[in-house]
Amino acid sequence: MTIPIQIRKIIFEKFNDPNLRFTNDEVFEFLQSDGLDSSLTIDDMETYFKQLHDEGLIRPIAQNFTTQWFKIFDVIEKRTCKSCNQEFYLGKLEPQVCLNPQCKATI
Repeated sequence: MTIPIQIRKIIFEKFNDPNLRFTNDEVFEFLQSDGLDSSLTIDDMETYFKQLHDEGLIRPIAQNFTTQWFKIFDVIEKRTCKSCNQEFYLGKLEPQVCLNPQCKATI
């Protein structure tokens, strides 16, 4: 599972409420407990959170040094692609397209 999909899963499981706020640090801790490569640091995660923002899943609401606070735009749903059978997590407002780069089927 790619890091962006792992982050999506954590947000789905722990912070799936548009009124909740969460930090990149909290998500990073969950990633580490799930076996994230120990050579990666919180600074390495910035590009993944930017990607999720650009894709329309999360929005930044505050920042303090390396800690960023986010909220989701809308509830996230667990989806399964009928073409490749991969499970993934999409916000209702995101394009409904498979996140598998080899598939990209419309959901």
